[in-house]
Amino acid sequence: MATSSILSAVTRRLEGKVAVITGGASGIGACTAKVFAKQGAKVVIADIQDELGHSVVESIGKSNSSYVHCDITNESHVKNVIDQAVATHGKLDIMFNNAGIGGENKPRIVDNGKDNFERVLKINVTGVFLGIKHAARVMIPARSGSIISNASAASGISGVAPHAYTCSKHAVVGLTKNTAVELGQFGIRVNCLSPYAVATPATNEYSGMGDEGFENFVNSIANLKGVTLKPEDVANSALYLASDEAKYVSGHNLFVDGGFTIVNPSFGMFKYTDS
Repeated sequence: MATSSILSAVTRRLEGKVAVITGGASGIGACTAKVFAKQGAKVVIADIQDELGHSVVESIGKSNSSYVHCDITNESHVKNVIDQAVATHGKLDIMFNNAGIGGENKPRIVDNGKDNFERVLKINVTGVFLGIKHAARVMIPARSGSIISNASAASGISGVAPHAYTCSKHAVVGLTKNTAVELGQFGIRVNCLSPYAVATPATNEYSGMGDEGFENFVNSIANLKGVTLKPEDVANSALYLASDEAKYVSGHNLFVDGGFTIVNPSFGMFKYTDS
């Protein structure tokens, strides 16, 4: 009995914690919400996709999850979702700034419109800024908390995504590092995740390839062969950063990319050939 209780406690890595996840109605966000809840967290899903958000809550269960409509570019919305989490659960332990967009798929800068550029930065950067700001507002008095933001492999390598998206993800890393320095004195950890390409509804719409086509394409240019990156893999990386296992990890950009960003494939010096 005692052994069983100990094993149960070990496997529920977020027991008693409260998490807010933006963009939690689909893709990586929805997967992370399910993983966090399974690990014992009370999860508040923030999104603008109301029907999908409520369906995620139904799949998790209303006893440990809820949905709040939230446009992350609207400060009153972000403030409200944080306040609702605290009002419902008494605290906020984890903030996962996951929501973001790819913008228009136009590689040439001369074809890029100012409106699209500003929209991508507004959602991917200002939205993250507001999430960190209002999470910090309630975490500072508690002297604890874990703030995680979703960046991208494009935060560490150039030439793999359009200009607005690449700029926005570099900015997320800079904001992560700066706020990690500021908030460390309050016991708050701030980190970000930089995944390689993952098949989600958003990436499928962006690429127009569908799940299988998109996965085949990204696997063909991936560094790590024989495995496909899934939303669950990113969710499990967020789980690590959210958990007490990462209690001394802050200011870190965790690449979940199978080594994609550390190699220039044009040299091909390690390629094996049949002999």
